[in-house]
Amino acid sequence: MSSCHRQLRLPGGLWRRLKSSSYSASGFHSSFFCSSLVHNQTDPIEIHKKKLTLWFSHLPQEEKQFGGYFTPETMHVEPLILERKPEERKGPLITPLLKPSQAPQSDSVTVEQLFEPTQQGGRERGLNVLLYGAVGTGKSTVVRKLVLDWCAGLTLTQFKLLVPFSCEDLSQLSKSTSLRDLVSRKYLHLKKIPMLSGESDQAKDVLFLFNGMEKMKLDFRISATELCSDPNEALPSGAVVVNLLRKYLLPEASILVTTRLSALDHIPTKYVKRYAQIYGFNDPDRQRAYFTSRLLQQIGEKPRNQEAHSLIELLYLNLQRESQLAAACFLPSYCWLTCAILHFLHFTDAQAPIRTLTGIYTSFLRLNFGGEVLDMGGAVSSPDDQNSLMLYVVRTVGKLAFDGVSKKRTSFSEEELEQFVGGKTKTDEELRQLAVFRTDVLDFFLVPCVETKGSELDEKEKRYVFAIPAMQEYLAALYVVLGENKTALEKLSKEVTVVIGQVGEDVNTLISIISKFIPLRVFAVFNLLKLFPSLFEKISSRSKGRIARTMAAEMFRSEDSFNEDVLDQVEQSLLGVHGPQPQERLDSRAFELYPIFMGGLLHYENRVLLEQLGCSIKSTTVAQITRTLKRHLAAEIVKWQPPEELMDLLVLLYEFQNPRLTAEVLLSIRSIKLSTVRMTPLKCFILSSVLACAPTRYHLEELDLSSCHLTNDLLTMLWPAFRHTHNLNLQFNSLGPESCILLRDLLLEPNSTIRSLHLCDNPLSESGARCLLDALLGNQSLRQLSLMHTGMGDKGACELAERLNHHTGLQELNVAYNNIGDNAALTLVDACREHPSIHTVHLYLNPLSNVGKQSLYVRGVPPEQGGTGRRVKVLASVTEGSNISEDWHPILSVISKNASSWERERVREQLQIFLRDLEWGRKQAPSFWKKMHFRRVEKGVRQTLQMIQKDIPTRTGGSTK
Repeated sequence: MSSCHRQLRLPGGLWRRLKSSSYSASGFHSSFFCSSLVHNQTDPIEIHKKKLTLWFSHLPQEEKQFGGYFTPETMHVEPLILERKPEERKGPLITPLLKPSQAPQSDSVTVEQLFEPTQQGGRERGLNVLLYGAVGTGKSTVVRKLVLDWCAGLTLTQFKLLVPFSCEDLSQLSKSTSLRDLVSRKYLHLKKIPMLSGESDQAKDVLFLFNGMEKMKLDFRISATELCSDPNEALPSGAVVVNLLRKYLLPEASILVTTRLSALDHIPTKYVKRYAQIYGFNDPDRQRAYFTSRLLQQIGEKPRNQEAHSLIELLYLNLQRESQLAAACFLPSYCWLTCAILHFLHFTDAQAPIRTLTGIYTSFLRLNFGGEVLDMGGAVSSPDDQNSLMLYVVRTVGKLAFDGVSKKRTSFSEEELEQFVGGKTKTDEELRQLAVFRTDVLDFFLVPCVETKGSELDEKEKRYVFAIPAMQEYLAALYVVLGENKTALEKLSKEVTVVIGQVGEDVNTLISIISKFIPLRVFAVFNLLKLFPSLFEKISSRSKGRIARTMAAEMFRSEDSFNEDVLDQVEQSLLGVHGPQPQERLDSRAFELYPIFMGGLLHYENRVLLEQLGCSIKSTTVAQITRTLKRHLAAEIVKWQPPEELMDLLVLLYEFQNPRLTAEVLLSIRSIKLSTVRMTPLKCFILSSVLACAPTRYHLEELDLSSCHLTNDLLTMLWPAFRHTHNLNLQFNSLGPESCILLRDLLLEPNSTIRSLHLCDNPLSESGARCLLDALLGNQSLRQLSLMHTGMGDKGACELAERLNHHTGLQELNVAYNNIGDNAALTLVDACREHPSIHTVHLYLNPLSNVGKQSLYVRGVPPEQGGTGRRVKVLASVTEGSNISEDWHPILSVISKNASSWERERVREQLQIFLRDLEWGRKQAPSFWKKMHFRRVEKGVRQTLQMIQKDIPTRTGGSTK
């Protein structure tokens, strides 16, 4: 609210005193002050500015997924706009495909500069400016920013009135209307504005803005559109616009028109004073400014702000390479898509609205092509003459994408483009459609391949790829899910069903009447007409089953089993892969997003968006696909799957957003092993969301998240998943003392089902171990606890010994490699011996003396065997006195598996101690066979020692992937 609004709400008594007084200090009477307030409230121009600000500040629903931390003003980056001469206006139509080095070098102009008076034209006539560009170059964004800046008094201040129109809206008007009625119909507060009366030259202060001129069919022939100079005379909306552009109606008014390339010639050149082409973001610096405004302004927390800075730097490095992404980000629309995907990958949290990768791509297409149609031609088009633009894209570009996915190809020749896009075009209307489609839409999806360096090759060798690689998989999935991939039998049965369906009801009605008078059995043959619809339904259901089988087959392809998970592949396509990489062919990329997109497109919200695009997926189709898919997934997931493939399956279930299907599929999964998968906030959210669909009684036997780069924040997101787990493996992560608080609370839950907890190689320290031990008092489900190499030390071991008696169910305890000395180890073993259920204690790789090891062995042996208490297996070395430990092999296995992440010298020292113990024991052995057994174990220790000495340098000097 402005200050004048606050003054008008003063109390009545004070207001009367103000009216009867004067402001001697300022030198004006209160009556003038009141009149100015009232004027500001009733001035139609001021009202117009306020309402335009409200309308044009509104962001689409798709923008809210970023968190809503920014406004149109803060996120705007000016695209490159160049003024063109009339003879140059067509120029290179494929402007978004130019590399930054090939972009025009002229200085960029602003819209305000385009309306500066020229030497050729006087001020008595307004200027007509045509701003044109390809799809996605930012025309609508420039218009929005222009209107908001005019309302704020920042630009085009020479115009007192700006009247914006949507040409798509004007094209829907069926009744004739005058200019003034048209303005008042859209802006009621401008109903009596004198600037539009046509009197004197008041219209010189008016700027009309027509956005999206390609949506209107303008005819400048006098035989089709009569001349009219009266703003009060009713005309068709197209005739009003034509007369404004002719300068026959309100010639003093200026006009700004935006349009696509295909409609550039719809306005004769004699009616356009200036042409300007919008090129988008022609250099990495503009792109970086856009990414910065998007990714930084939406992140409030400092750690996440630093992560956003790192993402921008990686993205900028990839753009500077003149990669395929740099060619795509020439279009601001693809910059938006890149930001949306990065925000989805890195800044997803449990509080944010649920978003899916499929939903982002669907929203992207709705933003660019929502509600658009391709007209068949003609002056006036009926709904029957209009086809959904997106459906046309699916049937042409989608078919090309599907062919590429089927044949594992990502690049296409010009002959292939000609074959799939318009290859069967026959009529003039279809040719007209194809010309518009090629000019406006085709270049939005397909761009020349950067790697082929088309400028240096012969024209026949030029190849094209999808601007964003994942777009090929999305369109191929949409092509299949919409049922466009029909067999010859399906196409024939559909045509026969349509024909018979048109005449079947009439024929059946006629025969039923005749049969009452002539009851001949021959008429029963006409009942065959009813068989065709049911036959078509059976064929159609088999088609839906084939879609589900395709999804399952593509999901579990053996050749893709050891690729990185699909979310990491998406991230690498945007940020690039840094470090030495093997040389790969362009067409060797796996298409693992393809089945995931197929599942995501069946989600209800995506189907609603597709319905707005003219692409309908029926609920019966979804039900048929889901029913078959559930059966095939259940058959596949019982087999062993690599961690990356299992992560991809979780992504598919998440994208599907079908809790019932997810719960039924989970019943076939007994363990989820994601070891070595780089877990991110998004992956943790996906895992928790999928397991949250399972019934309360459902529990995993094992959830393996070892070596997954988990942190305390990620652990918090995984809390719902832990509730469905019996054996939880969190080894080799970055969990500190603060993570023990969450794990303690997890164990203290009344319905806790955790039986085994592995925390090996996490820097818990003594304080973290102390916090975790608090859970022993209230938890009775835990059976196995592994705290190997967690830094607990002697104090932690002693505290553990004190609290063991509070937990009566623990059976195995692993505190190996924790810098525990003789005294603490003896105290702990004594406590375990007195415990009713503990049978095994791991103490190897601790600095224990030979005397300490012998004491541990004696204390763990029952009295009848010369010991001092209940039998407890103590694993302190590969030997037990003069005998070989029966657990020597598991000890060496643990050491060889984990040595790469441990201190090299420490492990080597321990192995040398094992060798000395074995050598001493071998000398004490009385029999030859026992000596051979010692040599066998000694050989295993030496092999482990050699493996460690060779493997660690290899790992440190290997790939930086």
